[in-house]
Amino acid sequence: MIEVHHLENSRSQRVIWLLEELSADYEVITYRRDPKTLLAPESLKQVHPLGKSPVIVDTQREGEVVAESGAIIEYLLERFDDGRLLPPEGSPERRRYRFWLHHAEGSAMPPLVMSLVFSRLDKPPVPALIRPIARLLAGGVKAKFLDPQIRDLLAFWEGECGEHAWLTGETFSGADIQMSFPLLALDGQGRLADYPRLTDLLARMRDRPAYRRAVELGGEFSMGE
Repeated sequence: MIEVHHLENSRSQRVIWLLEELSADYEVITYRRDPKTLLAPESLKQVHPLGKSPVIVDTQREGEVVAESGAIIEYLLERFDDGRLLPPEGSPERRRYRFWLHHAEGSAMPPLVMSLVFSRLDKPPVPALIRPIARLLAGGVKAKFLDPQIRDLLAFWEGECGEHAWLTGETFSGADIQMSFPLLALDGQGRLADYPRLTDLLARMRDRPAYRRAVELGGEFSMGE
């Protein structure tokens, strides 16, 4: 049994989706964000010292705890995959799989998270007196630094989508699940409208039965601004 310690509206939605694709035996334990800070509750630190989600516990392997999205995806594919979601070792698909698995968190998410943080600098709990200055600072950083980075990422992804049916090749893989998070984040901000291939890719992800079941259990992620 895999315990998925799932924080609402978070990266852990991908883990539920993957487990549905694998038809693995699992249980979802849901945590709610603090309504004011939007942070995870302290109770998550009882599962892993960092107190962040996703984190899983493999009860069949002496309660082994695995954290970090990429590490969890690799662990679950090595544990349960029958060759459908993990391309063969040494193949071009496996090399692309490895790239996209790490690209999602290594290059894609940092500017998206920074953009979200800067978009909230003119809102509570930031003190009202400094919000006008914070708004100017945030606007400048987003316009000159973050938005160009995000446009470069989108252009790169759009080009890559023209090469294959899925990101790693002609077959859906765990790397597509990993990349769904930044795509959902940008879609929630209306930034995919000018990228038809990415729009189609995300639509096909959402159309997978396992994805729909995962949304029913854990909700769909959204990173609005």
